[in-house]
Amino acid sequence: MEVRELEIAGAWEFTPRQHADDRGVFLEWFKSSVFEEVTGHSFELAQANISVSKKHTVRAIHYAQVPPGQAKWVTCPTGSLQDFIIDIRVGSPTYGQHTSVVMDPENRKCLYLSEGLGHGFTALDDNTTLAYLCSTGYNPDREHTISPIDPALGIDWGTSEPLMSERDTTAPTLDEARQQGILPTWDECQEWVEGLRRQVTGTR
Repeated sequence: MEVRELEIAGAWEFTPRQHADDRGVFLEWFKSSVFEEVTGHSFELAQANISVSKKHTVRAIHYAQVPPGQAKWVTCPTGSLQDFIIDIRVGSPTYGQHTSVVMDPENRKCLYLSEGLGHGFTALDDNTTLAYLCSTGYNPDREHTISPIDPALGIDWGTSEPLMSERDTTAPTLDEARQQGILPTWDECQEWVEGLRRQVTGTR
């Protein structure tokens, strides 16, 4: 499995090795030993979700408050999508910046987003499926949305006619969310991840 650390700290791209023959393809889309070597901690699976979207659908920008936040391991089994990682951690060196990766059944890339990062994607085809593993279960009281069309973020979602939910359409801007005090901070996220690493090493 090839690993690439992305421009946003706490996010990585994993590209599985694919083994093809006349029957089809086999690959490992998650491997705990590789994950732990890269991040320094284990991934505790609490919930697994699948979303299926029409072409031009934009689902964004979603995140959970820290602690505990919600880390995600995502991949695209069918269709294709452009996945976006947005740094919404107040005090982060890359606060307000974003990066993106195109995912499809050809490259079979996987992304890991650590706690505190914002996440979203654009479906590039009909019947695009996003499968994602979550480190914590759904908690509506601590999960929030930031407007994907916030001009301050300057994100090009790759479509002029995005299909969005009412929740995403009416979401606050990044600055409004910051003023409301509902954004995670860089220090909170760093402390949480260090705690996960200490569990592996057995230190306090």
